[in-house]
Amino acid sequence: MAKMLILTGPQGAGNHLWSKIFSLHSEVYGWKTLLENYWQAHRFAEPFARYWRDPSLFKTFDWTQSDYYFTSISCPLGIIGSDVNPIWNPNVTEFASAVKDCGVDVEFAVIGRDQTILNFQQTRIRTQSTLFMFLEQLKTISNPIFLSYELLYLYRQEYLKTLAFNIPIAWDDPRIDSILENDANAKYVHNIEYNELDNGNKLGLTFKTRP
Repeated sequence: MAKMLILTGPQGAGNHLWSKIFSLHSEVYGWKTLLENYWQAHRFAEPFARYWRDPSLFKTFDWTQSDYYFTSISCPLGIIGSDVNPIWNPNVTEFASAVKDCGVDVEFAVIGRDQTILNFQQTRIRTQSTLFMFLEQLKTISNPIFLSYELLYLYRQEYLKTLAFNIPIAWDDPRIDSILENDANAKYVHNIEYNELDNGNKLGLTFKTRP
């Protein structure tokens, strides 16, 4: 039986980053062209983009191309008020049902990122937070495995080694180091020189309330 891993999550949570990671394995039919570029538009380049728009097209898809498939999508997709790239909330469960109807085993991976950074990123690009749109989708997803953007950067290959999905993961691929070379969280995080709670550690003080 062929197997597909469907990765989804809120806008700005690292969809492209994880798509590179899960497309690395030679046996996985995934977003291979993304491995040759820093970024590509999902609606033009992701191999299953047109199937996300119309899952009924899977009736003519050639499932003999591989035993393992990977696809990803952000929920929603697009930008609020954009004429060029209008916002659209794909139906994740409808897509998965169409894949299952073809006799393919399906698993879900749900990505996450720091909620404050998500709010900053979504507001900057899409004028407002769109997290609520994904949270509505999340209620319909069965037995997802949750993935952390921060843990991926913190533990890297050791984190990837712990993941067990229905597709193989190339956790030892040397390209992972270049994929994770620059942490996009860095531009949102700034150091502070002092916080009153520092003295709790240094002097063993107790704080009954937040200073």
